[in-house]
Amino acid sequence: MSRTADRPAQGERLSQAVWSVLAEQGLERLTVRAVATAAGCTTGLVMHRFPNRRALLLHARELLHASTRARVEALEAAAQGPREALRAVLHQGMAIDEQTRQEAIVWMGFLAAAVSDDNLIEEHRRNNRAWRSRVERLITAAAPGWPPHRVATTALALIAMTEGVAAYAAADPDSFPAADQEAMLDAALAAYDLNPS
Repeated sequence: MSRTADRPAQGERLSQAVWSVLAEQGLERLTVRAVATAAGCTTGLVMHRFPNRRALLLHARELLHASTRARVEALEAAAQGPREALRAVLHQGMAIDEQTRQEAIVWMGFLAAAVSDDNLIEEHRRNNRAWRSRVERLITAAAPGWPPHRVATTALALIAMTEGVAAYAAADPDSFPAADQEAMLDAALAAYDLNPS
């Protein structure tokens, strides 16, 4: 196979390595060398695609955003109504299984790095604003008579709750089993009169 034809496979292997190092070993161990070891390649090959740690972090965040976006779009399309869509979208943002637990760990790692990096924090803000807009749109569909301020504050409250639970569950999954996370989500939706009927 030619080197040109092999580039997509190399890119996929490097993407999986970036993700696995960050999700399994943490932010501190996300280095070009660690990614090269995980991918079974040279550091030169990794540096050709990701010249520094920031590039590795941005790529991990891009992978997370693409995966989440595809999943929530599928959940919205499959939902029977706007309240069911809202619940499904918020539910997938919690750390309810191994995949979403790893996603929460990657998200927290990116946030930790972004706090002290102007470029990374801008990327983080952009993605968070897109998420907030999605949740606000779903709340507006679920409660069409609500004024914009109520929609906005409810969206922020539900996002804070689900992301907070995801962070705790990612760090201590035994204390936050999926059934308990689901019960917390349902209680929050019921408190805002947004639970599916």
